[in-house]
Amino acid sequence: MMNCHLKPFFFVVAAWLLLLLFSCTSPSNKKEGAVFRYNQPGGITSLDPAFAKDQANIWAVNQLYNGLVQLNDSLQIMPCLAKSWNISPDGLTYTFTLRNDVYFHDHELFNNGKGEKMTAFDVAYSLGRLLNEQVASPGAWLFNGKVDEQQPFNALNDTVFQLRLQQPYRPLLNILSMQYCYVVPQKIAQHYGKEFRNHPVGTGPFRFKTWLENEALILAANRNYFETDAQNNPLPYIDGIKITFTENKRTAFLQFLNGNLDLISGIDATYKDEVLTPDGQLLPALNGKVQLLRSPQLITEYLGFLLGTGGNPALQNKKVRQAIGYGIDRPRLIRYLRNNIGAPATQGFIPKGMPAFSPQTPGFTFQPDKARQLLKEAGFEGGKGLPTITLEMTPAYQDLCTAIQKQLSELGFNIALEMNPPSLLREKTAKGEAAFFRASWIADYADAESYLAVMYGNNPAPPNYTRFNNPKYNQLYQAALAQNNPEERYRIYRQLDQLILEEVPVIPLFYDEVLRFTRPNIENLGINPLNLLNCKQVKIK
Repeated sequence: MMNCHLKPFFFVVAAWLLLLLFSCTSPSNKKEGAVFRYNQPGGITSLDPAFAKDQANIWAVNQLYNGLVQLNDSLQIMPCLAKSWNISPDGLTYTFTLRNDVYFHDHELFNNGKGEKMTAFDVAYSLGRLLNEQVASPGAWLFNGKVDEQQPFNALNDTVFQLRLQQPYRPLLNILSMQYCYVVPQKIAQHYGKEFRNHPVGTGPFRFKTWLENEALILAANRNYFETDAQNNPLPYIDGIKITFTENKRTAFLQFLNGNLDLISGIDATYKDEVLTPDGQLLPALNGKVQLLRSPQLITEYLGFLLGTGGNPALQNKKVRQAIGYGIDRPRLIRYLRNNIGAPATQGFIPKGMPAFSPQTPGFTFQPDKARQLLKEAGFEGGKGLPTITLEMTPAYQDLCTAIQKQLSELGFNIALEMNPPSLLREKTAKGEAAFFRASWIADYADAESYLAVMYGNNPAPPNYTRFNNPKYNQLYQAALAQNNPEERYRIYRQLDQLILEEVPVIPLFYDEVLRFTRPNIENLGINPLNLLNCKQVKIK
């Protein structure tokens, strides 16, 4: 933490830097000196893509770098550094043809300080370093056990890059859209080593200017950026981005209301009733002062069961698990505990917003009579003879689990709640010590396989915390990974989702939602189910 006596000096310098950096001539389609401002309460730990492991890092990295491919707001794969690609008939070799007009940001280590052209050799280096044990990237799991062990990443020449797999893995393009896979200049990354985290150089729409950790990060527009808008106007429109790190979310919210921030992402209990009605709509008093953007988010909240050894004997009975599923009134929980943020998970484990999601998948709805009948068929009519069932939870979900406890008690269940710190609950589920637990699954990439892998029998915990191991499921899962046709793959995904609902290793509760509050002069911010921040087309009126 910075010495408090230096803070006034820093803010004077920061203000001077902003004036200096963004006082240049601006394109006519944006406000002069336009700087987009947002707060990151958790702080940023690294600006190196190899460490883009959480939202804070991902949002910043997404402004500074590019990948071979990118996602639009509908989560469709689009070209980026690669202008085209093809996949071999056996599904093992992906060949990418790169753009030849992409340059890294200017840096003193380049010849004459000018950014050098990005090549396939930089791509091969960038992906290869994820597997380098000396780099120790948390993104190594993306390729471990998937890519060819001898020659996984190859530059055939400056503009042709090739990736080779051990076996077909059709979600690969979605994997390559992740920020872990963004391209860095080999020369610069090797020079700085671990210090590349705060000396970032990429090809992205913004370039690094200054970062005073725990205070502010300033990025400036890259006026040599290769992408343009639909009318062929250069991107980005704005002159820069300023990210602050106020830890207190309510304080940041007040800064937003006072006009000192342009974006608040998500909603916090400390101020939700000051912006949203009980039905989740923007309060009328804020109309014209605040814009509310919302989108499905790729998060499924669920209850999980430990199946087999170590599990609660009563919960090994599928009908008992089904009775729990039909005994929960999801719409009521969302309305009274979440201001209608999110949607009841009445389809399956695959959430709304995921391309393979189907509203026709028949899932759990609130049917108390059916729940009572299932308990009777399981031999526990009215809950008689049913032992106490302990639901493991974390403090943040006490209200939700208490409400579920009350709803299930009306069916004859005796649910005990056990509070755990998040780290302890993760440890208990990983070790098979939690028989019944509340959890969330957040998509790492925009392919339903990210969810379905959670139930694949050959996977350990994580991600398979339930120890679900169904031969039919395992066979279908492998078939999906090798399927060339996306629609056919989605059909298999939906079969897998239906099997999850039938066998009940988990009970989906609700699908989450992205909320973004912006100032009325902010245009083109967009919103997407991955909650990825894209600033290259943002305009400030």
